[in-house]
Parts: sequence; C-alpha cells; structure tokens
Amino acid sequence: MTAPSDRRRNEHGAGRSVPKPAELDELALSRFGSSLLSPSSLSSSTCSRRHVAIERPSFWELPSSDRQRTAQLNPLTTMSEGGVQPPKAAVPESHTVDTFQVPKAFHNKHPKKPHVNGMDHYKEMYKESITEPHKFWAKMARENISWERDFQTVHTGTLANGDSAWFHEGKLNASYNCIDRHAAKDPDRPAIIYEADEVGEGRTISYGELLREVSRLSWVLKQMGVKKGDTVALYMPMIPEALVAFMACTRVGAVHSVVFAGFSADSLRDRIIDAKSKVVITTDEGKRGGKLIGTKKIVDEALKQCPDVTDCLVFKRTGAEVPMQEGRDSWWAEETEKWPAYYPPESMSSEDPLFLLYTSGSTGKPKGVMHTTAGYILGAAMTGKYVFDIHDGDRFFCGGDVGWITGHTYVVYAPLMLGVTTVVFEGTPAYPDFSRYWDVCERHKVTQFYVAPTALRLLKRAGDHHVKHQMKDMRVLGSVGEPIAAEVWKWYHEIVGKEEAHIVDTYWQTETGSHVISPLGGVTPTKPGSASLPFFGIEPAIIDPVSGEELPGNDVEGVLAFKQPWPSMARTVYGAHKRYMETYLNVYKGYYFTGDGAAKDAEGYYWIRGRVDDVVNVSGHRLSTAEIEAALIEHNAVGEAAVVGVQDELTGQAVNAFVSIKEGNELNDALRKDLIMQVRKSIGPFAAPKAVYCVPDLPKTRSGKIMRRILRKILAGEEDQLGDTSTLSDPSVVDKIIENVHQAKGEKK
Repeated sequence: MTAPSDRRRNEHGAGRSVPKPAELDELALSRFGSSLLSPSSLSSSTCSRRHVAIERPSFWELPSSDRQRTAQLNPLTTMSEGGVQPPKAAVPESHTVDTFQVPKAFHNKHPKKPHVNGMDHYKEMYKESITEPHKFWAKMARENISWERDFQTVHTGTLANGDSAWFHEGKLNASYNCIDRHAAKDPDRPAIIYEADEVGEGRTISYGELLREVSRLSWVLKQMGVKKGDTVALYMPMIPEALVAFMACTRVGAVHSVVFAGFSADSLRDRIIDAKSKVVITTDEGKRGGKLIGTKKIVDEALKQCPDVTDCLVFKRTGAEVPMQEGRDSWWAEETEKWPAYYPPESMSSEDPLFLLYTSGSTGKPKGVMHTTAGYILGAAMTGKYVFDIHDGDRFFCGGDVGWITGHTYVVYAPLMLGVTTVVFEGTPAYPDFSRYWDVCERHKVTQFYVAPTALRLLKRAGDHHVKHQMKDMRVLGSVGEPIAAEVWKWYHEIVGKEEAHIVDTYWQTETGSHVISPLGGVTPTKPGSASLPFFGIEPAIIDPVSGEELPGNDVEGVLAFKQPWPSMARTVYGAHKRYMETYLNVYKGYYFTGDGAAKDAEGYYWIRGRVDDVVNVSGHRLSTAEIEAALIEHNAVGEAAVVGVQDELTGQAVNAFVSIKEGNELNDALRKDLIMQVRKSIGPFAAPKAVYCVPDLPKTRSGKIMRRILRKILAGEEDQLGDTSTLSDPSVVDKIIENVHQAKGEKK
C-alpha cells in the first residue's frame, strides 16, 4: 500500500537535512566525472546487496575455472574456513515489502493496451518459450526482424559446448532494420531527439535524415578501406553522430567496438589493439556537465602505440583547435559531404559479428564480448517491446552512455528497431540543476525513462522540490545497473512517477545482450528490490555453490545461472573462446553462469544479491579488482595491492585499496593522491579508489592467495565475524590491518 501524498512528502525530504546542490554536484560529479550515470553492464551486472544469508568466502576467492572441480572433489572442505550456516530465510526482505500492482493511471494514459494481455498471457508465452523454444523464437524473429532471406534452422549448439547459433541461412542488415524500413514508411518521423549539454542547443533528426547521414558516413568508411568483418573503434560523447557511426558500421558490415569516452588513453589503446581496429572515430572534444572533455587529445595519446590504425575521423563538436596528423586524421564534415545520400546495406548472415564491447573480468584483462547480428537485435527489439511496452509514437529516454551495454541496447538498438524516437542526452542530471532529467522528460513528452539507481540516489538526496514536472506522458520508469533499494524504488514510484507509471527493475549483463529477468511494463506486479520474473526464453536456476547442484523450488538462495541458450547471448570473447568457456559455461557445466548471487522467494520472484567474483560495481560500471590492483602496483612505491568494493550511499559500491609500501617510502597524502591519479590515468576517473589504506602486509593464505573477504569485513566494521583466519600465512597481520584502518578513519574524522 502506498502512503497518502502528504505523508509521502514528510518521508521524502521534509524535516531532513538535505545537502545543497553544489555539494552534491561536487560529491558525485567530481569523483566520477563523465562516468557518473552511464549504466553499464553488465552492468548490467549488479552491486553487492546488504542482505546476504550465506557467507561462502573462500569458494569465491578461487579462480572461476577451479570452482566446479573443487566443489566436486571436497565440497565441505572447500567451505571449512569459517563454516557454512544454512540460511534461516532465503529472502527475508520479501516479507517486509508490499507488492505493487500496475497503476490504474498507466492504463488510462495508454495509447492502446500492453503487448502482453495480463499475467496469464505472460505465463502462456513464457511456457511456450521454454518448452517449445524453436517454435517461439522462429515466430518472434519473423515478427520483429525484416529478413533479406528467411532462415531455415532456428538454433543449433548447446551451452555445454559453447557453440550456440541462431537463425541459420538468414540474411539481414541491422542498419536496414533500424532505419530503412521506418524511413520508407514515414521519413519525417523523429528518430533522435538530441538533448545537448547546454539547454536549448539540441535538435531533432528524422528517420529520413538519419538514413542520409548514415549512408554518407558508410561511403567514407568504404573509401577508408573498411571491409565486411573489419573492426572500427568509436570513442565518442553522447551526440547523434555516435549513433550515426554505429549504424554506418553495421551498414557496411563492419564490427563496431565502442570505448566509453571516460576511459584513459591506456585503456583505449589496449582495446584498439585487442580488437585490431584500423579506423577510429572520435570528436575534437566532448561536453558534459558544463565541462570539456579532450577526446581527440586522449585518442592521439592512445594512437602513439597503435601503429596499425590508418585513419582517424574527427567530428567537430566544439570547434576547438586540435592537432590533425596528416595522412591519418580527417574531418567528418569534409569527408561526408563528398558522398551520395544513399548507401545500399551489406547482406549479413545471422551469426556475423555485430559488435565488440569490452567489460571487466576477474583476471584483470578486459574481455571483448562479441555479439552477433540477428540474435542481438531480436533481443533488443523484444525487450523494448515487452519490458518497456514500446508502441508507435513513443519517446524513449535512456540515461545510459553508448559506451556501455545499456546505451548500446536501449539508447540505440531497441528504440530504432521499433521505429520510435530515442532521446540522446549529452549532459548530467545535475547540470544546470537537479531538475534536468525531469525537464527533458516534460519538454519532449517522454513515455519511458531508464536510468541507474546511482542517479536516483543523487536526485533523491537533492530534494523533492526539483521534481516539479508533471510528466503526464510517462508510462514506464526503468532501473538498470544494480539492484535498486526499496526506499529509492518507492521514491521513484511516488515522487517521480506520481504513482501513475509502472516501475521495471531490470537485470541483465553485457554478456546477455538484453534483459533476462525483469517485470513487463503494464503487466507484472512488482516488489521493491526484486527484479521480478524471467523474460521469455530465460530459464533461471539457483545453484548451490558448494555441491554445484541446482536448488529446486522456491525460497532458495545461491548463485544465478541459466539453463537454456537465448538468441541475444554473447557468442564468445574475441580471440579468447577458452576464456569465454571458463568464465561463463564451464563453471557449472550445461549452465550459463552469471557471476551473481541470487535468491528466489516463496512466490518465484528473483532477488539479485550481487557479484560473487572479484568485480566491483561502481555506479553500474563493472570494474575488475585485478585491473585496478595492476594499476596501483605500477607505482614504484607500491609492493603489493588489494582492492575491494564497499557499500556506498551514492554509487552503490566504492573502490577501497590496501597497499603495502616498499621500504624507504611512506604513505602520506601526496602518495595517496599519486596512487589515485595512477588509477585514473591507467583506467579512468570512475575506477579511482575512494580510500587508500597503508598496511604492513596483506592477508594471504599459505599459497599466496589474498583473502579479500577479510578486508571487506574489516571495512564493514565486522572484525568479530572474520571466520577462521588460521589458514593465513601470518594471522597476526589481521590485527595490524584493523589498527591501521581505524587509525586512518580516525584521521579522516
């Protein structure tokens, strides 16, 4: 039950001490810069949850490839460190939250009716998708994709073998599906509403205009020697030309590899080299939150060590003077104006690669996750259609950045596949003030809005007086990147949605391509904090990490896996299929392993618990602890480093680092700043540690494995719950670490 509106105001701001906007702006934006609200991944993957019923530390600190073997050989010994306590209740919070039905106002403002006619219809469709997947997916593929040549075989391969393939014999082009078929029907239909960083500087681009711009850029790429199957790197801010570049790549059959324009030159270099990109597309500068971002400068630095890059195309965003290397660099406008306004789309096979997107892994080296053409665009179209209940004429606003999977799927592909308008937002929710999101939604009559809980926490703290807009067209409010806390969910529902919009808390990853567990807009009853029920074709399993066996029934907790392949799942890690198998498919043979803990409540609703590997989720960005540790160790004063994620009120999790300093050095404020800058330069501002602790040594087993869960417990103030530390090579180091942490925290106070 929702509270009366007057009571609601008291609960959400009245009488509380609320930070000033400038303080919040500095707190959030200065720490994370342009990355603050770009939900990723795999974000898509999720951050840790506070309610964890089972503590299984040492198992999770094994390499993923060893987990199944260890569990099979000696499951009880595996978990002996600290003991295993069965949970009293798998999902205790499911009994403390209300179930919310679809608001009546949702149906009153609906142009037609939801694509799924109630829960019975959902159950019927879901059952068919699981029991007759070939029949179901064939029908969906023909309904949602325009085929140049129809497919004959729906699916081959298995999860166990890692060789799934979909819609054999089919021929299509993603650019045609996203643009041409809509431009042919209505060339004046708005495709992109560009909301520039500065209010009033944006513009609207129709499907006809988009087709012309994409075609001209396609000719440019062809002239640069880009062939079918080649990889093109994109390092661009949130401007319409980023979407034009996406579509031009797919039009000529190239594979786009987008690198978030907040990554450092070193990170960009590594991704260009790994993907074998020979062409890079960027801008002179970017703008975000009133600040300039030197994108071309970063690209130039990266390309110093990328000798195979032959061309760099630069779009003039600000008009700043930037160096242009003769024979390599060229201006977007000068090149595109030379070419015709139509380029015929290349014929692509269903399983041809569509894009690479790099995501953090527990080993530290970023993984180039590869998605293929037909399966991915089908997942984007279907989840847009059913999860967000998108209909003709809708205006979809996803606050994610195109440098992450959220932006790929729900800024670019889903809205364009469905022929609706996508809002491309260059700015931040706090610039010029905290009402920016709601102003955009109001002015552009947005019907669906999708953003990370990080943004919602920031805006909730800023105060309800910023949410003064009616947003009468809003039907669905989405959340992405990490679980949304119940109190933030309710604020989103009551204050932002006015109790009229349906909230969908979505769970998915870079590797899944599109939503895998989520409510359906206008259909599914929801519980604050729960991702709800599986999407079509997704058969979840809760696995006991000790035995490796599936836990049947409801009210269970373990790790989350999926039992069947689905079209939009990633096919491989580029150039490293063995790594793909070891990370996702060999941990529990015959299952896709998400890397997340989860629980299933008594009613079958899923609650995501967060990462069970060495990955930290900051503002929806999945960051590898190993990658951050490697950056810290590059500093000549650091002997060893360990990185963990801790709960953070604003960003979900924050990076905390422990370092042991080489003899002759001292950890002072200057060195702390150096180490933070080292990470910013090596990876990007969003990966910078919030705190750095100096310790005499790290807690390690006799085999040299760092026990990060002990560090997490110490930071959480749970020194009395460390479990058995006798397996450490030097148990006395724990007391020294506790003392150092207390001393450092005392200094901060």
